[in-house]
Amino acid sequence: MPTSGEVMSATSESGRSPDSGRCVPHLVGEEVTSGYSKVPVIKDVTVQIGFGEVVLVMGPNGAGKSTFVKTVTGKLPLMGGRLLLSGEDISSSREEARAARGIGYVPQTGDVFPTLTVLENMEMGGYRMRAKAVRRRIDEIFEIFPTLAVLRRRHARTLSGGERKMLGIARALVASPTLLILDEPTANLSPLIASSVLHQVVKTLAGTGSAVLLIEQRVHLGLEVATWGYVLTDGRLRLSSSADELRKMDDLSNLFLNAPEEAS
Repeated sequence: MPTSGEVMSATSESGRSPDSGRCVPHLVGEEVTSGYSKVPVIKDVTVQIGFGEVVLVMGPNGAGKSTFVKTVTGKLPLMGGRLLLSGEDISSSREEARAARGIGYVPQTGDVFPTLTVLENMEMGGYRMRAKAVRRRIDEIFEIFPTLAVLRRRHARTLSGGERKMLGIARALVASPTLLILDEPTANLSPLIASSVLHQVVKTLAGTGSAVLLIEQRVHLGLEVATWGYVLTDGRLRLSSSADELRKMDDLSNLFLNAPEEAS
């Protein structure tokens, strides 16, 4: 099996972009530099995500994953580079404008309203939409996630961890985002429930044609549903490769992540 160093050499010495052969990108980040108080945390990060792809961004704590996500959503301004959404430059767009253009975000925590029912949570996801359109969209999502249809009258605080995460994702889907960003969707879930969320929810989203950006510490689990992966360390992009190639790398966790894969 190839090591990470061998894959890095192959992608850098070929003279071609390591992203060649992929579908037409929906989101493109070109040499993205961003951080806090004029101090860069990530530097010259270039990524792309196409429709129907699940792109996994990996790295140890402090690698810059959260900074990258906040830059894509508009919570943090660009210090350098640019962001394109279906060819349109959104680099200077505000967070609300990016959401209106199709960028959805499901945070690691605070992704549901505990005191509201499942149905009420989903209705909140369509606050920009007409009531009739919201009802129609919720019916469509219930067809994708029938478990939530059964639970529609339950309050979110009474749901299991996996059900709450499913609801957080469903709420974000009401607005029909063209790009959905999932920040650590398996955090605090048991390995079994984490696998269910990724395989039954995230993989389903890609199957419907959505572009999915996944931030996940359970790397081997994330690679089971991903199509492409990027590794960040110290704020820089160190590796870009297909999920198939990354799954073959025995030393990926040891070299880049320094974390056990299946912690409960």
